Amino acid sequence: MSFEQALSGLNAASQNLDVIGNNVANASTVGYKEGIAEFADVFAATMASGSGTQIGIGTSLAAVSPEFTQGNITTTGNPMDVAINGQGFFRMTTGGVVSYSRDGQFSLNSNGYIVNSSGAQLTGYPANANGTISPSTPVPIRLSLANIAPKSTANAAVSLNLDSRSTTPAAAFNITDPTSYNSSTAMTVYDSEGNSHTLSLYFRTSAANTWSVYAAADGSVLNTGNSIGSLTFGSSGAMTGDVTMNPSIPLANGATTPLTFALLFPAASTTQYGASFSVSSNTQDGYTTGQLAGFSIGPDGVIQGRYSNGQTRDQGQIALANFVNPQGLVALSGNQWAESSSSGQPVIGASS
Repeated sequence: MSFEQALSGLNAASQNLDVIGNNVANASTVGYKEGIAEFADVFAATMASGSGTQIGIGTSLAAVSPEFTQGNITTTGNPMDVAINGQGFFRMTTGGVVSYSRDGQFSLNSNGYIVNSSGAQLTGYPANANGTISPSTPVPIRLSLANIAPKSTANAAVSLNLDSRSTTPAAAFNITDPTSYNSSTAMTVYDSEGNSHTLSLYFRTSAANTWSVYAAADGSVLNTGNSIGSLTFGSSGAMTGDVTMNPSIPLANGATTPLTFALLFPAASTTQYGASFSVSSNTQDGYTTGQLAGFSIGPDGVIQGRYSNGQTRDQGQIALANFVNPQGLVALSGNQWAESSSSGQPVIGASS
């Protein structure tokens, strides 16, 4: 064996050990992909020698190819940490320079941007003020830490059973006289400034299978003491159809006045049976202002803000990039990769 061939073998073995050593050193590096040393034989270029008499002059390192196989996914205590299950890369940007990574260890910087440990910003699709996400050109995702505005009640619904054994009270309706009505319930509604108001509903049977509904807000009777509507039932105890009433609450606190909304009694869940009065549900769509309580990231990459008023709002969606030939990417430091002519151009889209 000639000196040149032996030396190339030693160099190849040393380079292979370098690749193995680098893999071992990065065994705990999140998002790291091991490299595989690929070698090629070396022949001297000559025009005179025939193929039957060529003798190789050793070996050389042809390439170090990354293995983009799925790694282990572990749970952390950081709600901003994300893992990609399958193919794809996070699309990052630093000063306008785009890079790609499988490392999903993220945090928020002081300006609300999602960044990795080196400060590169995660890109994706932002949401508008209403929480609607429209995929377009990915941009750095910036999360809003502001409170969400309140919403006044526009729709409410009550499902209940009225006792068919009830009799018409002798006294005229008076909210301060419990003997002047048969049953009552209450629910909370909200005005345009997010202030809560207690809506009380009073039910008084006025004839067979017929009930009058009265209302009060914060203890003050509505509609000048007259009923705001009536409920009519058939002989089976079922209501003849959906009934919608429109309470109107006068306000003097600076909010939009009057506060009006649609109050629905669904026929499917409003009954008059020979059983005690009961309310199975009452719902309404208003809420007060909410402070940000935290974030969560869904399997589809949608980042959702959670607020103290029980509301949630989408703030953006993480974009993923894929390549025809991921092994053609150029390795950078900091768990980053760069596009190259060998990798092809990235295909950008939302996760699924």
